[in-house]
Amino acid sequence: MRKKVVAAFLAATMAMGMLAGCGDSKSDDSNKDTKESGTETTAKADGEDAGEKEDVTIWYYWETEGHQKALDKVIQDYNASQDAIQVTAKYVPFADFKKQLSIGASANELPDIAILDSPDHASYASMGIFADLTGKFDVSSYYQGAVDSCTIDGSLYGVPFGVNCLGLYYNKDMMDAAGLTPPTTWDELKDTAAALTKDKVTGMAFCSVQNEEGTFNFMPWVWSTGTDSYTIDSEGGKKALTLAKDLIDSGSMSKECINWTQGDVMNQFISGNVAMMINGPWQIPTMKEEAPDLNWDVTLIPKDSEYASALGGENYAVIAGGNEEGALKFLEYATEQEQVTYLMDKFGYISADKSIAETQFTDDAVMQKFTEELNYAKARGPLAEWPEVSDAISLAFNQVMTGAAEPDKAAADAQATIDSIVKK
Repeated sequence: MRKKVVAAFLAATMAMGMLAGCGDSKSDDSNKDTKESGTETTAKADGEDAGEKEDVTIWYYWETEGHQKALDKVIQDYNASQDAIQVTAKYVPFADFKKQLSIGASANELPDIAILDSPDHASYASMGIFADLTGKFDVSSYYQGAVDSCTIDGSLYGVPFGVNCLGLYYNKDMMDAAGLTPPTTWDELKDTAAALTKDKVTGMAFCSVQNEEGTFNFMPWVWSTGTDSYTIDSEGGKKALTLAKDLIDSGSMSKECINWTQGDVMNQFISGNVAMMINGPWQIPTMKEEAPDLNWDVTLIPKDSEYASALGGENYAVIAGGNEEGALKFLEYATEQEQVTYLMDKFGYISADKSIAETQFTDDAVMQKFTEELNYAKARGPLAEWPEVSDAISLAFNQVMTGAAEPDKAAADAQATIDSIVKK
């Protein structure tokens, strides 16, 4: 059955090339723990003894050993809970994930479930590689942005795994010393950033690299104006570009942000070189370990006309023509509150199921703030060609921040590219 989607998938993959994403990287020996734990396998051939357990295979790209072990525990617990299905998992490096799915399609050796970066979801769904789960899985209690990331033309092609978003971190000691309170609007943000910029400290920073990671950090400013992802050459789009320019021109934000990843921004913040930053909750464990005495807090990203943030995280996708029934049975188990709470705690994520998320951090004020921010978080896309749109957007704000183009010009050029993509 999988062969039905192979030709279309391969053709689309060749045309698409490598998509941008915010996934993990991995060293050559990164899947050592997964292999040694016995979780790497492939599905059994057709025609084997029907009395044996059915296989369900999962591919994922998480590099962190703790993430791998957390998923493995849920899998092993599920396998021990019933006698019909045997679930196994395989680590595939993020950089190779798309290529491996393509190779698997041509060899008829796809997994039954793929766990992938949410902005990539629409690209795969449009190829026909994912099963339509509409009416087969209840996502009514999930955050709308998370559901949107795996929905194409009204049909559900996945289940959100876990989510995160961006918020505004600030150095409390610096803020208090300046007699300031955390900003809530763009005007307040610019004033606060300027006041905190002194003694080799810049007031503000956010990742502005020219790729999907940079776009992820820039889109909340666009959305805050009420503008959508595809109309950058608008009053709102140009206003967001101008905000970035104003922060750079005033000296409140370093031009080096165009070279700083989210991890680099965090390092500048915990080193005391930056007073405020845009970043996500996945940085918190590192911050607590590397800078235990740093006095910081988190608040909502300051708004223009409305609050906004960018949705991150992963989704489960069931492969069309695989063991769809077995895959759905595992997902029903893996998305129960007990398993979700365990996984989110180990991943530093927030449950995509709002009913679980609202009780997840009863004693954690910082994570409660990120949970509140999720109400304003939007998915990138969802659009099969989102990586191309993202490239146009990241080029626009990169040009503005380096002084290579004024906001009007950068917005017009980006819009021309976006229109050619969306209308083709």
